[in-house]
Amino acid sequence: MFNFLRKNKKEPQDLKETLDELKKLKKQFEDLSQELLDLKSKNRFSLQKVGIVRFNPFNEVGSNQSFSAALLDENNDGLVITSLYAREENRVYGKPIKNGVSEYSLSDEEKRAIEEAKKQNGKTNSKTSKKDKN
Repeated sequence: MFNFLRKNKKEPQDLKETLDELKKLKKQFEDLSQELLDLKSKNRFSLQKVGIVRFNPFNEVGSNQSFSAALLDENNDGLVITSLYAREENRVYGKPIKNGVSEYSLSDEEKRAIEEAKKQNGKTNSKTSKKDKN
């Protein structure tokens, strides 16, 4: 039934061959376990949390076309990007984030975007999770 895991190998004929197969499987399991630990370690530094806040910084522009977006990893390190849209120009700013704070002064919108990202804790949105379960 489970022949799809085997590559046309013969079945072990005695206890010695069975033990040899078990040793091979143990080594493969140890290798896979180490690879999983390595992936988990590397994943800590990947983008895991995103928070975005749209806002209107200028009275003459009618909608919330400006935004601040926080992009953070597991340690709340990353950056916040802010785009200020006006009719005549668009300005974009980027500020580094370390442990959820920046050495640069942050606007209220940037702070809100960072807080929104930190709430995620690297997990999916609870509304999405509920939909997936149904």
